Amino acid sequence: MRVRAHWAAVPAVLSLVLGASVAADAIRTPGPSAKAPRAGGPYDLLVRGGHVIDPRSHVDGRRDIAVRDGKIAKVARSLEGARAKKTVDASGQYVTPGLVDLHAHLYNGHGDAYADGALSVPPDGFTFRSGVTTAVDAGSPGWRNFDAYEKDVIRPSKTRVLAFLNIVGHGMAGGAKEQDLGDMRAKEAARVARAHPGVITGIKTAHYEGKDWTPVERSVEAGEAADVPVMVDFGEDHPERPLDRLLTEKLRPGDLYTHAYSGLRGELGEDGRLNPGMHEGRERGVLFDVGHGGGSFAWDVAVPAMKEGFAPDTISTDLHTGSMNAGMKDMSNVMSKFLTLGMPLKDVVRASTWKPAQAIGREDLGNLSPGAPADLALFSLEKGRFGYADSFGERVDGERKLVTELTVRAGELVWDLNGRAAEKWKP
Repeated sequence: MRVRAHWAAVPAVLSLVLGASVAADAIRTPGPSAKAPRAGGPYDLLVRGGHVIDPRSHVDGRRDIAVRDGKIAKVARSLEGARAKKTVDASGQYVTPGLVDLHAHLYNGHGDAYADGALSVPPDGFTFRSGVTTAVDAGSPGWRNFDAYEKDVIRPSKTRVLAFLNIVGHGMAGGAKEQDLGDMRAKEAARVARAHPGVITGIKTAHYEGKDWTPVERSVEAGEAADVPVMVDFGEDHPERPLDRLLTEKLRPGDLYTHAYSGLRGELGEDGRLNPGMHEGRERGVLFDVGHGGGSFAWDVAVPAMKEGFAPDTISTDLHTGSMNAGMKDMSNVMSKFLTLGMPLKDVVRASTWKPAQAIGREDLGNLSPGAPADLALFSLEKGRFGYADSFGERVDGERKLVTELTVRAGELVWDLNGRAAEKWKP
């Protein structure tokens, strides 16, 4: 049984231990290039006076942002005099690229699993309200049912939905289906991934209960063949397949270990320090993803990890019906937890935008460069006393909280908490 400490408050010293950014960027093939918006005429949208944080462009200060034809048209210190069909006053707000949630479950249906089941959620109802404009499904569909997933989920959604394809043909169908080694076919997974470049952005293995390395090895084989990264949810913990070996031998640079702060698979040693394999894996180029979920984030792992300077490469939710109604809540809540842990705001934004876009080879996303999709979010940074629960009933109290005020997807206003873009009614 795990021994839990009480984390009612995080020592102030944590705010000093994370001055450095997270590990160097993984380099992958850029995504589709964006065409520049048309010239001339008024802008479609003008966001004025916000504090813009755009890690790709190293922007961290006041800027105006102009949008035309669903693209970022111009970013400047001042666009005074520019005309626009709609203007939003972002004074006092932080403006970021639209968030990229690297771990979500979106294959909503009528069954009792994550694949075409009630455990997953329909994207648009749970993304925009937390600033997410791109959500990556972490293995709900497999190579057998991806075509149905594309038809039923990807095409109807305003949210940009991408996917890690499950090495299991039936995806996260639950029970024995996810343990079926005969359905874990590297060649078939690679074939389907190659048929959907830029949409299938990786291979996923998850929930395996056995003691062998077969799911990981076949996922890496598929990732090699399709030239995409692998994301690993390491399933049940077994001494026959230790975590340090996964991170130092089995995974490649650029592959992702999700649920990095769960404590369920030996991430933290009995001495209260991180498994050395975590540090060694990072040195090799393995990326570490939060994947908070309903049972995969523990304060008694995250606090000592951050004291060791082990910040996440990518911040993600593991969004599903269980997690959103428990400690996870949503993307902005998970980001706020890492602010509370002392991670600088610019690094929190980077791990939620540009870094995940790089990790999946979609460098057209997660930034506000001219010509990029006009996906952006406005946040207020509230000050007060806020309680943040983990997945195991422990709470940390923080003094800052990110609240999503407004979200823009491809130039369209899709979330506006306080009616910032609305005309004030005059009786």
